[in-house]
Amino acid sequence: MIKKEKIGVITLGCSKNTVDSERILSQLQANSFEIVDDPNDADTVIINTCGFIDAAKEESVDTIVEAVELKNSGKIKKVLVAGCLSERYKEDLIKEIPEVDQYFGTEDYEGIIKSLGGELKYELLGERMVTTPKHYSYLKISEGCDNPCSFCAIPLMRGKHVSRPIDSLLDETKRLADKGVKELIIIGQDTTDYGKDIYGKRITAELLDKLSGINGIEWIRLLYAYPSHFPDELIEVMAENPKVLKYLDMPLQHISDNVLKSMRRGISSRRTRELLYKLKDRIPDITLRTTFITGYPNEGEAEFNELVEFVKDIRFDRFGVFNYSIEETTPAFILGDTISPEEKEERKGILMELQSEISLEKNRELVGKKMKVLVDDIEGEYYIARSERDAPEVDGEVLIKPESGLLKLGSFYTVEIYDCNEYDLYGKLS
Repeated sequence: MIKKEKIGVITLGCSKNTVDSERILSQLQANSFEIVDDPNDADTVIINTCGFIDAAKEESVDTIVEAVELKNSGKIKKVLVAGCLSERYKEDLIKEIPEVDQYFGTEDYEGIIKSLGGELKYELLGERMVTTPKHYSYLKISEGCDNPCSFCAIPLMRGKHVSRPIDSLLDETKRLADKGVKELIIIGQDTTDYGKDIYGKRITAELLDKLSGINGIEWIRLLYAYPSHFPDELIEVMAENPKVLKYLDMPLQHISDNVLKSMRRGISSRRTRELLYKLKDRIPDITLRTTFITGYPNEGEAEFNELVEFVKDIRFDRFGVFNYSIEETTPAFILGDTISPEEKEERKGILMELQSEISLEKNRELVGKKMKVLVDDIEGEYYIARSERDAPEVDGEVLIKPESGLLKLGSFYTVEIYDCNEYDLYGKLS
């Protein structure tokens, strides 16, 4: 028998890339390739790249260069590059880093497998080799995006919005539940657009209801919701369905009308506030996460100060801040990059410091209270758990000392919070 190659897969960027890599890994496994975690142990390294902003592009290029250096030194035989960066900049990358054996775009599973001498198993296209802890998993409900945001290159890399049929999502979720998944994390470029292309209307709320009926799934968490067409039915599902977490990740990007209009976000400052107030009123204990962009070309002092006051008013539970990254061929490219990197960093720092203070105040309010947590891991002297308020990788954690008793990873417990810092909580078994 011919010895199959050892393959290492490196995933960069967001959770949507994680799902793509898991599908590649499933195909590799079906073709009897040996999958290794350490690229130094591989014959071939596949790099699934991100091309969202400058920092992500730099990380992708640096990772490619490091893999090429391993190849040049004889430690590995082949380097394959896929994903968003490769989709958008393939020709440039071929010129700049010709040592890469082959470049692929997003979701080119067949091309990748064939280049390794395997064949695509069409009957397994929905299958994934889950790389997250076995008790939680991402469910990508759609691909691409129809929103015209002026700063964003995602439609250039991922194409138009395409929803997955609801039956295929239910089937995939049943398979995940059978493997022990308890928390389902809903992702897509825009999860509130789900269904409009194949069912003629947005049916994210209906999808969540149906997913909640699958045995074994206990938590359903919604990420990447778009504000301009957020449906009222979704608010009702989050308020009423006990399996749908009262947690919402909704990237707002800004609050100034001047900036929102230039960004082509399709929503005004007034409507944004009305939506947030409605969510808080209907779901009083909702956890709100968002992201903002600072340093957009027409973000003057007045616009930035409006954003600061907005953050003080709404008191988000979580948020992240990106510095504006100018992207070729996007509508905002003609505006230039008028704000210095130093000013962007200063504004980012102001927002993050403000959020740190808000987060600490909110965490202090939880001391003495009991909450349900899901145990992810054990590190050093603590079990690492998450509450309903915490998405993996991006939010805080609940730290539990083993003296509280032996805990089982992937299980739910009730803990009492006895201490906190800006982002993490400390709990003991209740």
